[in-house]
Amino acid sequence: MAQCLVSRTLQRPARRTRCPARRLAQSPRAPTGAPPPPPAAAQGADAELMDGAYFRSCAGMIKVAQMVSLLIAFISVNSSQWPDYTAYSYFQIVALCDLVMILFFYIVHIFRIYRLLTCVSWPLAEFLHYLIGTILLLIASIVAASKSYNLSGLVAGATFGFLATILCVLSIWSSYKVSCITQSTDAAV
Repeated sequence: MAQCLVSRTLQRPARRTRCPARRLAQSPRAPTGAPPPPPAAAQGADAELMDGAYFRSCAGMIKVAQMVSLLIAFISVNSSQWPDYTAYSYFQIVALCDLVMILFFYIVHIFRIYRLLTCVSWPLAEFLHYLIGTILLLIASIVAASKSYNLSGLVAGATFGFLATILCVLSIWSSYKVSCITQSTDAAV
């Protein structure tokens, strides 16, 4: 009777989930006589915690340049006297939110989180972030430049805002180019 109950529980199918990361956590355990999994060093580059090649890649360097230019723009505007409070508070909010989101996607790429959470379309999420963030940053930079009244800190903030906008457009172009090339190659195969 006890063996019958054990065999019924082993034959019960696993619940299906939409996210593969959850599926891995619910996978059945290996039998006790099975050999242990290979050590992390034997699995190669996939076992590393950080993606060292992304630091040196063009996309990684563009993200770092965006974060630096947005940080300089935020600090420049924050340390100046504002003739128009609403224009520069909007610029600060947009610059800081864009900086945080770029940092988030940078961390996702550095720590390879996109491999664990495959239920999220990371290229689409990043593309939409850059599209919306670039439009908002362009509007904020135009407003900040028009209301700067030749104050050097505000002009510097608007200039670095425009530089970050150009870098964001470059990121949109490169991600769109990569996704189009990938889709056309997959369709041809």
